[in-house]
Amino acid sequence: MAVIKPFRALRYADKAGSIAKLVCPPYDIISEDERSAYLAENPYNVIRLELPRGEKPYAEAGRTLHEWEKSGILQQDTQPGLYIYEEEFTAYGQTKRVKGFICRVKLEPFENGVILPHEETLSKAKQDRFQLMQSTFCNFSQIYSLYMDPKHVTRARIDALSQDTPRYEFSDGAVTHRLWIVNDPVAISAVCDDFAARRLYIADGHHRYETALNFRNHCRDEGIISPEPDYCMMMLVDMEDPGLVVFPTHRLIHGLDNFDREALLNRCRETFTVTHEEGTASVPQKLSACYAAGQKAFACYCGGDSWDLLVLKDLSVMQDVLPEKSAASRGLDVSVLHTLVLEKVLGIDKENMAQQKNLSYTRDFDEAIASVQSGKNQCAFLMNPTRVQEIRDVAAAGEKMPQKSTYFYPKLITGLAMNQMNILR
Repeated sequence: MAVIKPFRALRYADKAGSIAKLVCPPYDIISEDERSAYLAENPYNVIRLELPRGEKPYAEAGRTLHEWEKSGILQQDTQPGLYIYEEEFTAYGQTKRVKGFICRVKLEPFENGVILPHEETLSKAKQDRFQLMQSTFCNFSQIYSLYMDPKHVTRARIDALSQDTPRYEFSDGAVTHRLWIVNDPVAISAVCDDFAARRLYIADGHHRYETALNFRNHCRDEGIISPEPDYCMMMLVDMEDPGLVVFPTHRLIHGLDNFDREALLNRCRETFTVTHEEGTASVPQKLSACYAAGQKAFACYCGGDSWDLLVLKDLSVMQDVLPEKSAASRGLDVSVLHTLVLEKVLGIDKENMAQQKNLSYTRDFDEAIASVQSGKNQCAFLMNPTRVQEIRDVAAAGEKMPQKSTYFYPKLITGLAMNQMNILR
C-alpha cells in the first residue's frame, strides 16, 4: 500500500538566523502585509521561496533557491532521516499536542485507493503550485495526511524516538513547534515497514498533492529519469491522535436577489426543526449540544441579536436527494446544508458554489457575524466541525466533500524541512 521513505531534507544553516524568523504559515493564508513583515524580520524567510513575487515570480524563486544553496543559507542533510514534528497549542480552552513525522511518500493516483482525498480542489491554485515546482524542483511545505493505526504502533515508535531535546523548539505566539531528526536506519526501517498495508487520507494539501501528480507526469514526459519526482513530502499523523483538531468553516451568503429571511425559514421548516434564539453569544453552546447528540444542525444568522437553530428532522431525506452518494457523504452537515438549503431553497447550485458567486467562507465566528451586521453578507450559516471519522469514511468511499468542509488546526509551519529533488536528465 503506502510506500514511505526517509530523505535528506534541505534545511536552514545556523548562519541564516533564528529558525523562528525563517519559517512561516502556509502561503495561502498569508496577506501581502504579513509577507512583507516576515521578510522585514529576516530576508531569508522561506516565504520568498514559497510565495515569490516580481515580474517573473517562479523564476525568481528558482534563482533565490540556487543562491541560498550556493551561499550556504540552505544545506542538505548528509544522512537520510525522518523528521518528527510536534505542535503544542490551545483549542477549545484546552492545551493540546499533535505529533507526526515528515517523510517522502510515493505518489499514487487517487484511483489506486492508496492515497485518498476528501475535498474538491480549484484549478487556479494547482497551476500556481505547478509553476513553482517546475522552477524549483523542491517541496517547501508538506502535505498533511492521516493514517489508521488501531494499536498506535507507529505513534509509540515516534514517541520513543523523540524523548531527547528537539533540534528545533520555538513559539510563533500561538503554537509551539518542535522538530526531532531520526537518522537511525533500523528505527527508520521499522517505521516505514508499518505502512506496508496502510492507506493515507489527505487532511490538508489536496492542491499540492494533485500538483505533485501532475509534476511527476510532466517529468516523465520530459525524460527526467530520476525517481525523485515520484515522491512528495508529507507529514503523517495517527488518525486517532488526541491532539487532532478540526475547526468548522462557516458559510456566508451574498448577492442574492430578493433575499427574504422569513421565506427562507418557512421553506426550511419542511425538513428542519427551526428554533428562534436570542443572543448570538449562545450559538457555539447550542451547536455543541447538537454535535454531542449526533444531530445534523447549524445556525442561520440574518442580522440583529437573534438567530435560528436548524436541526434536521429525519436523515432519510438525504437518501432521496443524494441516492448516488454513500451514507458517509449524505450524513455530513455540509452535505445537508448545501443540498437541502443552499441548492433547494436558495437556488445556489454546485457551479455557483465552485465559483463563489453567492457563497464565501470564513473560519472566524465573529467575522461571520460582523459581515452580516455590516451588510456585506445577507446571511451566515454557522457550522459544527466535521468529525475526523467522517473525513475517513467519505474518503474510503471514494468520494469528496464540498470545498472548505474541514479546517485542521493548527496549520503546519513551512520551512523546517524541505524536499529537494536531485534531478538527473
